[in-house]
Amino acid sequence: MFTGIIEQTGTLVSLKDTGGVRRLTVEAPGVAARLREGDSLGVSGVCLTALDVDPTYFHADLAQETLDRTSLGALKPGAKVNLELPTAAGSPLGGHVVQGHVDGCGELVALEPVISPEDPNFNKETTDWTLKVRVPANVRKWMVPKGSVAIEGISLTIAAIQDDTISIAILPLTYWRTNLHSLAIGAPVNVEGDVVVKLAYAEMQEKQKQSALDLTEAWLIASGY
Repeated sequence: MFTGIIEQTGTLVSLKDTGGVRRLTVEAPGVAARLREGDSLGVSGVCLTALDVDPTYFHADLAQETLDRTSLGALKPGAKVNLELPTAAGSPLGGHVVQGHVDGCGELVALEPVISPEDPNFNKETTDWTLKVRVPANVRKWMVPKGSVAIEGISLTIAAIQDDTISIAILPLTYWRTNLHSLAIGAPVNVEGDVVVKLAYAEMQEKQKQSALDLTEAWLIASGY
């Protein structure tokens, strides 16, 4: 389990076919030195298993499901990826519960400073930003205003929803510490809905289904209708 608090970014070195899965290699001094073979870690929001680790690099295999559902297969060498190690049991949850099970790819629509660059008070290092992401249809049901969402593995709060697009306020620390500042408009981004919202939605669906099943002619007659 993760919390969406990114520890550092890594740099994609290669993504190679191995005759089955595709193997990803990431340069990540710091995080890589803390990994052991078989450890889990979050890579831009995707839970992967570390292989062939050393103090500078780690590798991970991407199954077809991962390639189909996430943005990792579209990355090019030199791309920045967000990295997070799993949260130890009993540790404070700095963000929200993130499973690393990406629901689908969204599209980066905009990432703009709140203060106009023409404003004399504009400072690129300290301004906050507005992130807009177009969310795939299968994920929209879990998008709730003021609810949590993981974008590229980052724990964020939805500020507003308009049609198929969510807006999110981005602090300077998040902008510079994660890979957001390196993404181009139109780039695919990994989206994971809040697991609490998912569970609530599933329970609501089940109750609605049960209510529909209960509303039968026999039930209506027995109830005096």
